[in-house]
Amino acid sequence: MLTGSFARLSECGSFGKIAMENEIFVPKNELEKRLLAAWEGEVTGEEFMQELLVSEVFMPIENNEVMPGVQRSASAVPLVLEADDGTKVVAVFTSPDRARSFLKDYPRYDGGLLTEFKWVLEKMGIGHGIALNPGCEVGFDMEPEMLRQL
Repeated sequence: MLTGSFARLSECGSFGKIAMENEIFVPKNELEKRLLAAWEGEVTGEEFMQELLVSEVFMPIENNEVMPGVQRSASAVPLVLEADDGTKVVAVFTSPDRARSFLKDYPRYDGGLLTEFKWVLEKMGIGHGIALNPGCEVGFDMEPEMLRQL
């Protein structure tokens, strides 16, 4: 499941759109433009990763509210998925909008943090991977070994 590389999809036109299940991927921010460019082979994976390191991402966190506006804990609990091989993977998205449909299956994660991707790397545990835009055809999976190299 986690490949650490971009996979090509069937493209529809040359207007920066890629066909997905029942929707068209239209970039909504600079990071998504670079991600799409990497998917289309216009920039290298290394160039995209350099951009990602200084970009803002959305990280879903568990809602620990005991009442509206009051959290049970001062620490954020990110959404951690498990890959087919058992690897723990932290879910992050290029924008909160990209997370909405995916998070319908994870109702406890109705909040999130907008933060620099570099901060996510600094705070996550060793041995975790990252799934950028899980559930979206235009995404990127990073294995723990790849993240150690960053």
